[in-house]
Amino acid sequence: MTFLKYITIITLATQMLSCIANIEDEVSDIEGTIELKFDNSYNDNDLLLNTTSYDAVGSEQVKISTIKYIVSNISLEDNNGNVFTYPKEDAFFIIDEADTASQKVNLYNIPAGSYKKITFGIGVDQETYSKGADGQGTLLAKAQEMGMMWSWQAGYRFFRFEGDYTSSTITTATAFAFHMGSHGSQLDNYKEVSLAFPNSIKVREEAKPSVHIVANIATVLNGTTAFLLEDAAEIHVDAIKSPQIAENVQQMFSVHHVHN
Repeated sequence: MTFLKYITIITLATQMLSCIANIEDEVSDIEGTIELKFDNSYNDNDLLLNTTSYDAVGSEQVKISTIKYIVSNISLEDNNGNVFTYPKEDAFFIIDEADTASQKVNLYNIPAGSYKKITFGIGVDQETYSKGADGQGTLLAKAQEMGMMWSWQAGYRFFRFEGDYTSSTITTATAFAFHMGSHGSQLDNYKEVSLAFPNSIKVREEAKPSVHIVANIATVLNGTTAFLLEDAAEIHVDAIKSPQIAENVQQMFSVHHVHN
């Protein structure tokens, strides 16, 4: 066989493999399900409520009683750069460390394909909020039930972080509470998080890939902005500190691993 024939065969084989890959990655009419597992940690440790004291900033230690946050507006980017946006009205979830079931989110009717990245919001975006109480569907009732609203006029709590702390100078356990959210339409603390998968997840009719997302709660106190609880143990509505908490919360997520 001549060298030219070898080149021709190799070229054809490469083109066929490329076509197969494109067909495999192409969004089709076939749909599948993705599971998102939200796992809260404190640095390298699994987060335990009400039992373990964790090192915070300086000499402070925290014992955490409540971690809750709203996940919303989920989209997936496939290997070809196509973005699938999950139906907005179905993409509101409240993750509660005290409720194991809430930490597993199932996304249904995802177009078959290979996906490389996920984007989601933390909180409620202004477009949704502007629809008013009648346009919130089940989100409003669920948020009220789980203590994730101040009031309709004040808006949603996007993130709740509560417990007590001690330090070298404060030896009696003292309560702290960070409640972060947008304050009506006056201060928008809604943030989006984009995470690349360590390897592509393959959505198929017969398969249910799982994405393990870790939220490192230590980042809330020691992210871009460090917070000493002795300086401010109660932060709810604050034009300066609330956006700083929102930025720290945005940084706390990472994809630990995926299963196909």
